[in-house]
Amino acid sequence: MSLICDSTLAASGSALSGSQSKTKQTARIVVIGAGAAGIATATRLLEVGFKNVLVLEAENRVGGRVNTISFADNVVDLGAQWCHGEVGNPIYQRVKDLNMLEVTDDAYESFKCVRSNRQVLDDRTANVMKKIAWDSIPERQKELTEFEGSLGTYLTEKFWREMEKSPQVDRTVAREFLDNFKKFESSVEAADNLFEVSGRGHLEYWMCEGELLLNWRDKGFKTFLNHLLCASADSADDLGILNGRVQLNKRIAHINWQGDGELILRCWNGEVLTADHVICTVSLGVLKEQHKQLFSPALPPAKCRAIDGLKLGTVDKFYLEFSKPLLPEDWKGISFLWLDKDLEELRGTELFWLESVFGFYGVSYQPRILQGWTIGEHARYMETLTEEQVLQGLLWLLRKFLEFEVPPPKRFLRTQWYANPNFRGSYSFRSTYTDELRTGAWDLEAPLLDVGGKPRLQFAGEASHKHFYSTVHGAVESGWREAERLNSYYRARTATL
Repeated sequence: MSLICDSTLAASGSALSGSQSKTKQTARIVVIGAGAAGIATATRLLEVGFKNVLVLEAENRVGGRVNTISFADNVVDLGAQWCHGEVGNPIYQRVKDLNMLEVTDDAYESFKCVRSNRQVLDDRTANVMKKIAWDSIPERQKELTEFEGSLGTYLTEKFWREMEKSPQVDRTVAREFLDNFKKFESSVEAADNLFEVSGRGHLEYWMCEGELLLNWRDKGFKTFLNHLLCASADSADDLGILNGRVQLNKRIAHINWQGDGELILRCWNGEVLTADHVICTVSLGVLKEQHKQLFSPALPPAKCRAIDGLKLGTVDKFYLEFSKPLLPEDWKGISFLWLDKDLEELRGTELFWLESVFGFYGVSYQPRILQGWTIGEHARYMETLTEEQVLQGLLWLLRKFLEFEVPPPKRFLRTQWYANPNFRGSYSFRSTYTDELRTGAWDLEAPLLDVGGKPRLQFAGEASHKHFYSTVHGAVESGWREAERLNSYYRARTATL
């Protein structure tokens, strides 16, 4: 999802010539970004009869924050990994009868809790605390409606209130578990910490009923994008119905949307193009960093407020491939519980960033891989280190917590979503600052129209979805929304002619 451009749509003549006589066959549409939202937008536009659609992408690949690559025995997803839920999930509804999805095993429920003194909590103790944590997910949907404060405050108070019913659990261990659970939940929200997540704003997210972690078997999330594109799974270069319509490695320096005529887009390499409609699907992180320089005239105050108030956090992954499975057969994963003295010591070393690596878990169809997660400020720092520095740090962490031997992995991958200027983060959430500014996705999605009501500059992407933000299905629906907005405009014009 990136800022890009090409000169293939450049037009001659007056910027106003023919602007009122455009049809679905002649209107020139530029979609900025070839992630899930951009692909959904462009494919839907073609489906409803638009002919002149160009997708522009700054990366050297399509997919945006969906990035499936070959690794170990088949593939791994560096970005979006699961289809979240079934009922009301447009992705699930599209593919539910195509044998693409499978329920993920219980690695994120049956993991072992290991303390930094290498003590493995017995399952009975761990399960008491896990139950409190997991039960809070459906319960919060009711309790947060009357709660004033952050999600972090709510979960902390609820955890200790429920723990009063289990006096047999050591309170020091319970606190260590809670600290780890907060990191886990922060990765779900993409927040640096849960105390910046709005309690009430959290309720704007609609959880789709059904299985929440549906994996794409041994094919990865790109399976769905290929489905949208009607592309061959056997050819990495096949873009299906978008063949010939996608320009890679292109970035835009400026978009002039002034007046009622054509929009003028200038690329970093000096090329200029014009279009009748621009649909911007770049990540919220890119908008935050570039919108003041990118758009002329400046975006309206309400949209600037949304870009400022909505938050895009950093969640990064690690993949370690070993010659044989590292963990015992009955271990699905591990979560790290730090003793105070060990954590204090860690914070005084160059490995301080490991505090936010909250666990490693198994990967579906990849028995020799462990997948780790990290969040927030420490994740952004990790991205600045060399790959070798990161790997050595992770091996130190695993050897610190585990009693058995941890050999060097055969291969290692880490993500860098924040460091990439075409993303500047992972996915969005609703913060307490969002509440302060009284803004939301409704301001981000609002199209910029000309005096006659024609959409000139439109916005899509997961952050612009009112209820499915942070997800691929939210990104896809936002793309369909903007394609239908343009379709409705031209359909209404045709009806009045």
